[in-house]
Amino acid sequence: MIKIKEINFQGIKQKFQVKKPWDDVIIFVLNILIAIPVFIIVHQNLINPNWFLNIDRVVLFLLIIVVIQIILRFLRTIILFCIILYLLILIYGSTIGNYGFNSVFEDYNSMMYSMSDNAYPQDIIIAKLLPFPNKSKIINAIEYQNPKIRNFSIMATSKHFKNLKGYSDYRTIIQCFAVFKEINHRWNYVSDPKEGDYIATASESLLYFSGDCDDHSILMAATIKSIGGTPRLIHTKGHIYPEILIGSLVDLEKVNFLIKNVLFANESNEKQLHYHIDERGQVWLNLDYTATYPGGPFLSEEILGALTLD
Repeated sequence: MIKIKEINFQGIKQKFQVKKPWDDVIIFVLNILIAIPVFIIVHQNLINPNWFLNIDRVVLFLLIIVVIQIILRFLRTIILFCIILYLLILIYGSTIGNYGFNSVFEDYNSMMYSMSDNAYPQDIIIAKLLPFPNKSKIINAIEYQNPKIRNFSIMATSKHFKNLKGYSDYRTIIQCFAVFKEINHRWNYVSDPKEGDYIATASESLLYFSGDCDDHSILMAATIKSIGGTPRLIHTKGHIYPEILIGSLVDLEKVNFLIKNVLFANESNEKQLHYHIDERGQVWLNLDYTATYPGGPFLSEEILGALTLD
């Protein structure tokens, strides 16, 4: 009796085990679909050693595939059951016109585009990356309570966009854009001494509107914060640039309209806005010295750290 039960148990177990050849194909396809976005996140948040022919990135991608493949094969039966159930749901959704195969394809493409173009995954673990260079010196140099900084910001808001009506909800952002316009119109790039970084204070840069990228970022952050805006500085490889907090994606749509149709129509004509989205879903717009309008192209996109000035 015991042997019969053991045989029957083994037979039932074999029925539930999935060992057909097409299973390996399904597992591998699922592996690739998962590995690609995982690779993008890891790639964007690791220092690139610049190996010959990017061999390090090839090895990284293969390693990710191997790890995911091991996990998927270990959970093979459960995963295949979930896939079958998911396919049945998608077939039903496609039939009645709700969420179906086309929706899945569009969502996957949107996710891949957002990860590669808007650098969304970089902000997910941004606090765990490399320390921000010269952090204490930069914070001390952002003299947003200095009367000279405040007075300059007020002058800029009186000079640009002062008579704009009907956008009271975005008054502070518009005034910050006025400061951006005044600074970037007058900024003269001057390199630091060869011996090392020279961190100029905001009031010092205000004298001649000259300096390198960190001097520009310090002045921009100080002036924006002096009139109620929320700036942050982004550190990339060999570059620092400022960003301003816009708010939600709904706010971005309205700010996008303002920039392209009201405030910087000529400068932004037929161009797109460049921004980042942090882990809380907040939108930060680029204000680099190389930009002729808020949200101009990034000079360098690979984020290594961020310094937010709340």
